[in-house]
Amino acid sequence: MQLQFSPSMRSITISSNNGFIDLMKIKVAACHISYRTLFHTILILAFLLPFVFILTAVVTLEGVNKCSSFDCLGRRLGPRFLGRADDSARLVRDFYNILNEVKTGEVPSSLKLPDSFDQMVSDMKNNQYDAKTFAFMLKRMMEKFENEIRESKFAELMNKHFAASSIPKGINCLSLRLTDEYSSNAHARKQLPPPELLPMLSDNSFHHFILSTDNILAASVVVTSTVQSSLKPENIVFHVITDKKTYAGMHSWFALNPPSPAIVEVKGIHQFDWLTRENVPVLEAVESQNGIRNYYHGNHVMGTNLSDTSPRKFASKLQSRSPKYISLLNHIRIYIPELYPNLDKVVFLDDDVVVQRDLSPLWEIDLNGKVNGAVETCRGEDEWVMSKHFRNYFNFSHPLIAKHLDPDECAWAYGMNVFDLRAWRAANIRETYHSWLKENLRSNMTMWKLGTLPPALIAFRGHVHPIDPSWHMLGLGYQNKTSVEKVKMAAVIHYNGQSKPWLEIGFEHLKPFWTKYVNYSNDFVRNCHIMES
Repeated sequence: MQLQFSPSMRSITISSNNGFIDLMKIKVAACHISYRTLFHTILILAFLLPFVFILTAVVTLEGVNKCSSFDCLGRRLGPRFLGRADDSARLVRDFYNILNEVKTGEVPSSLKLPDSFDQMVSDMKNNQYDAKTFAFMLKRMMEKFENEIRESKFAELMNKHFAASSIPKGINCLSLRLTDEYSSNAHARKQLPPPELLPMLSDNSFHHFILSTDNILAASVVVTSTVQSSLKPENIVFHVITDKKTYAGMHSWFALNPPSPAIVEVKGIHQFDWLTRENVPVLEAVESQNGIRNYYHGNHVMGTNLSDTSPRKFASKLQSRSPKYISLLNHIRIYIPELYPNLDKVVFLDDDVVVQRDLSPLWEIDLNGKVNGAVETCRGEDEWVMSKHFRNYFNFSHPLIAKHLDPDECAWAYGMNVFDLRAWRAANIRETYHSWLKENLRSNMTMWKLGTLPPALIAFRGHVHPIDPSWHMLGLGYQNKTSVEKVKMAAVIHYNGQSKPWLEIGFEHLKPFWTKYVNYSNDFVRNCHIMES
């Protein structure tokens, strides 16, 4: 017996096995489901089944497999298909609302803070804190931690300020031992330079460098690095200026360790006839006035509300109160034309620089009639050093500053400067410098608060010729993220800032550029335990 379906699926015929005799023919009711509908239904089911499988797997992984599969799927799929959020989203939203409410509320004084996270969990379990109480506790704990971190930061800045202002024991020892050597050793007192070389001190065919410092070790590094980096060291003349107490030790060092073939002259401030009280009345007032001395040597926290200032502003305030800023030795650069009346062009170097390349081309730079060849410090992205304008140095709320200066004017760097002394003598730079120092004293130091650069920025306005930044790289005493590769490429690197390379707070990866020029085999250096780090 065989069953045969008609092509339209509307009848069924029952026939014998040989197919010759039709035993029965049955008509079937018309089909109400078309092939197209059936095809679409199968397609939709094929699309949905993978998602049903994934959701079922999620239910299982989330540990809800204790309930029946249909119940779990209903619980999971129902809210999603109906557009309703589940309980977790609602809880997050409710807790966020509580945090917003607590943000402006007062923390209850009776709320005791736990000493640790474990204790907080234990207290919540034992006391059954509600969400609002927990939020208040969280707020109080965050405030406590922020205050502790803030206080630690200010303490760190204060300690760093004291470390930067102090003289390391080894460097102080070096100065004392060399001073003693000056009194007992005739070789340490020999004339610098020898009499036959004295004419070179005013010979403008030589390259004259000027260095002002009371740090003997730092002076030795500046001179040594300059001479070793020079292609023609026999053309170099160094004029080292120091104060009266350091003169004997400084003289001893260069008398016993001459940087041949270069020439070195060492003079103390007291040996310059031009530096009289009549010629520098303002600087004497700065050094002697009690109010000024208290500003630089007094309590550096007094009058400062730490809750109203940022660590960065506090660091800037401490930096501006460095005692070196009232030293005549620091202001001496403004008198170079008078101290060296026979010289036409010089390069001034700070004592915290290292010379890594021959500087002879600096004498070939045409300053176009300007006085000061300097690197501008407003052309870079570095906010600490190379993005400085006048607004960073002056108080523009002061009427005189606002009237005479432009806050967007570009600043420049002290520390490696090419000075055309002939053009300088034709300008009134020193008089302008003095007059603004007087105004700042009358204003109780409210016009600026950062050393010798602000009055120099005013005095040299219109007299500065920008030189290529590769000659002078700054900021090695400010930032530990300074690029070592960029340091290697600079002609002069400058450790301006608190972290000097001879201090323990100096940045370790930047110290080797300085220490490589320290003569650690020298008996005085070894006996004072100035050891290479």
